[in-house]
Amino acid sequence: MRVPPIPEETHDPVALGTSILAVEPRGKAEAQGTVCEHFQRAAEILGRRWNPQLIRVLLFGPARFGEIRERVPGISDNLLSERLKQLEAEGIVSRTVHGGRPVLIEYGLTESGLGLGKAIDALAEWAERFARAPAPV
Repeated sequence: MRVPPIPEETHDPVALGTSILAVEPRGKAEAQGTVCEHFQRAAEILGRRWNPQLIRVLLFGPARFGEIRERVPGISDNLLSERLKQLEAEGIVSRTVHGGRPVLIEYGLTESGLGLGKAIDALAEWAERFARAPAPV
């Protein structure tokens, strides 16, 4: 059983007159204010440095390693390679090898990765509104 989605009208369960509880794998609602293991796992994946940026880039479509590196300023080749492997192991990113000369490798999002689109878009919207870079001193 999955946690029901938060209604789009509001993210405040109190305003709706109901409360949306997390669901344990056994199907029992957890106590209000606790975090289920599925949410915890998702937060760990998205909380790793560079993962949200990589997913955001790939939401625009498949890209090669160099294209991703250019679109994510500040990430090193080693770290980019490590993160792509981790996201592939998590089932969020797929790696496609196109034969020929030279061999082309493209990275894209799986169905699971595409499912993060709304969360990444919401994070981007929040960032534009609240996470502006501080003014230079």
